[in-house]
Amino acid sequence: MKKFLTSVTGAVSSSMFAMSSAFAQALPPPQTVPGLETTGGTSADVQSIIVKVITYVLDLVLIIGIVYVIVAGIRLIVSGGDEGEKDKAKQTIIHVIVGIIVVIFARVIVNFADAFFR
Repeated sequence: MKKFLTSVTGAVSSSMFAMSSAFAQALPPPQTVPGLETTGGTSADVQSIIVKVITYVLDLVLIIGIVYVIVAGIRLIVSGGDEGEKDKAKQTIIHVIVGIIVVIFARVIVNFADAFFR
């Protein structure tokens, strides 16, 4: 039974691919939509889009890191005399500052690579 099901599913799936190409040949060519003409972009366009996306993501991470430092600072102030909470807040601030430094270095690398490959 297992062998039969395997052969049936193989035949059905291969016929689906054959049918789609047959249907595609029967369709008329696509019509152009006025105002929606497509032109081929250059690699510089793609590169600038990628650089912009990476820069925006790094900016977002940087903003989140700054907000997180502020929240950890408030937690440090509010913790009062609890040494455990103060230590957690201090460690959080240290980790986030290291993360911010890494993000800044990443921005420098992205800008350097963008200038190098242009």
